[in-house]
Amino acid sequence: MGIAENRRWLRRAGEARLEYGADYNPEQWPREVWPDDVRAMRAAGVTIVSVGIFSWARLQPGPEQWDFAWLDEVLDLLHGGGILADLATATASPPPWLTTAYPEILLVDQHGNTVWPGGRQYWRPTSPVFREHALRLVRELATRYAGHPALAAWHVGNEFGAHNCHDYSEDAATTFRHWLRHRYGTLTVLNRAWGTDFWSQRYTDWGQIIPPRQAAAQINPACLLDFQRFSDYALREHYRAERAVLRKLTPAIPVTTNFMVMPGVKRMDYAAWAGEVDFVANDHYVTPGPQARDELSFSANLTGNLAGGQPWFLMEHSTSAVNWQPVNLAKQPGELARDSLTHVAHGADAVCFFQWRQSRAGAEKYHSAMLPHAGEQSAVFRAVTDLGKRLAALHEVAGTARVPADVAILFDWESWWVAEQDSHPTDRLRYHQEALDWYSALLDLGVRADVVPVGSNWERHRLVIAPILHVVPDYLADRLAAFVDAGGHLVTTYFSGIVDQNDHVWLGGYPGALRELLGIRIEEFGPLPDGVSVALDDDTTGTLWTDHVEVTDPATEILAGYRTGDQAGRAAITRRAVGSGSAAYVSTRLAPAGLATLLPRLLEPAGVASELPPELRGRVELAVRDGHRFLINRTGEPVDLGVDGLLPANGVAVIPR
Repeated sequence: MGIAENRRWLRRAGEARLEYGADYNPEQWPREVWPDDVRAMRAAGVTIVSVGIFSWARLQPGPEQWDFAWLDEVLDLLHGGGILADLATATASPPPWLTTAYPEILLVDQHGNTVWPGGRQYWRPTSPVFREHALRLVRELATRYAGHPALAAWHVGNEFGAHNCHDYSEDAATTFRHWLRHRYGTLTVLNRAWGTDFWSQRYTDWGQIIPPRQAAAQINPACLLDFQRFSDYALREHYRAERAVLRKLTPAIPVTTNFMVMPGVKRMDYAAWAGEVDFVANDHYVTPGPQARDELSFSANLTGNLAGGQPWFLMEHSTSAVNWQPVNLAKQPGELARDSLTHVAHGADAVCFFQWRQSRAGAEKYHSAMLPHAGEQSAVFRAVTDLGKRLAALHEVAGTARVPADVAILFDWESWWVAEQDSHPTDRLRYHQEALDWYSALLDLGVRADVVPVGSNWERHRLVIAPILHVVPDYLADRLAAFVDAGGHLVTTYFSGIVDQNDHVWLGGYPGALRELLGIRIEEFGPLPDGVSVALDDDTTGTLWTDHVEVTDPATEILAGYRTGDQAGRAAITRRAVGSGSAAYVSTRLAPAGLATLLPRLLEPAGVASELPPELRGRVELAVRDGHRFLINRTGEPVDLGVDGLLPANGVAVIPR
């Protein structure tokens, strides 16, 4: 897995600044509106816009027809207004003429049904026909705009995998077989990795292998895992193909695409993507709920660490309501700025929205924008303009790196994929939620933590928390053991260390690959039914899961035991001392409140303490970039910062270090 090293940022002259803007879709509006757009952008403090994301049908009306005049005019207007362009390759959705002429580029779902045009992103990642036409468009764009002064970056596709990650077509089947041959070399090795002697699935010819289409019973879980890996790879290969054209024709212009690091979007392994972009970019939308603010911080934190601690680009978020949730609530006063500045606190050097002008027609016409239906005389546009001024005043933050914390929470996409497959002890397990709970509990204690990909350099942290680290190959087990042996402190949870990279169970008892490191052994899982909880003797409550824990090492102490339930009288939380290091295990879901009770006992041996004064712990979040401390209000009330003044509800204070 590659973590981005921020090889290149946006090309620009003069003093460093935080970029500000939105997706801009002028093709949705008459050209008479465009000059007024640029005027209003300048008034709002906009410095950059993403252009042309869904404009293929306008740019190429037919197989041999091209229309760049409108885009020429738009880019010239933007440049005249001092606004940079993050120019899209426009390949996110093919035009109707292309899908009509070549229906073989259309996605096929798990049931064998064609995914027809009418929405967006309905193309096959492995279609050679689509690739040919897409790269032709990219070459035309790059050739025409290589020297345009507004061009600051290339935006390849859009939200790869949002709708077309899993394709089950014959193109996908052919490419999947090639990928498997490269991965395993021989059918003997593949059969062993997939455990195909179960249910008589042993393959004797590569042509017998198909994608995991609809089947009569549960599909081979190792096949599902490899198909997920392959699907992620196939989209990355398409991204690389477009990138290769752009780098050849415009070598000075950085290339990126927008990730979707946010809850529920688990299809793409962004740790593998991070090394493929010239700077990391992310789209994030707030998920309503009691941990909404913490989740925004969690995702921004993870994005910042995907970027290797260096600046990154918030490509999309919302000024107010979205349009795709069951109930779409408008943001309250101050939330637009708070959400934006939280991303900046975790390393964003650009803050952009979807979109600039709210659409009159189409599926997203009720999605908020910088310039809403109500126009410039609106609370949203006033908030947008105020934020533009504030970002301009924070120019000294631009270019600074995130300051690492003492605590790391490991995040592993493969564990997310596998832990939530079917035919497991429970289908109620939620990997992302468990990781977020630990993050919320640390925020409640006023302790900074980094959310880091499992393949990153997490050994520099004093305490590493690995929630539901389900997939643990040999090399990762060795890394974790070496970390503890060197004096590091590890915490992991239920359903961790259970399988290897092929989703094969580690034998000898659970938690498998981590059993000796933790000094415990578990013979059988104890998932809990809905509505059932257990009491621990530290006055916390567990749900979802319990384990029948047997302590196997004298160096393992019991930090808390079960007071009720089937495991009453047995260990619930353990900690094994290893020299100056330790390895702890939490066998049930404690939720943020219970974790906040437990964490001080895990933080103290690691020498980790809050950097905030006691009166601010839990009430504000602290994030640190070189030279600046960000204090983010986590409450609905003003918070007295002492000499640093009063932090209003939804407020963010930026204080020089």
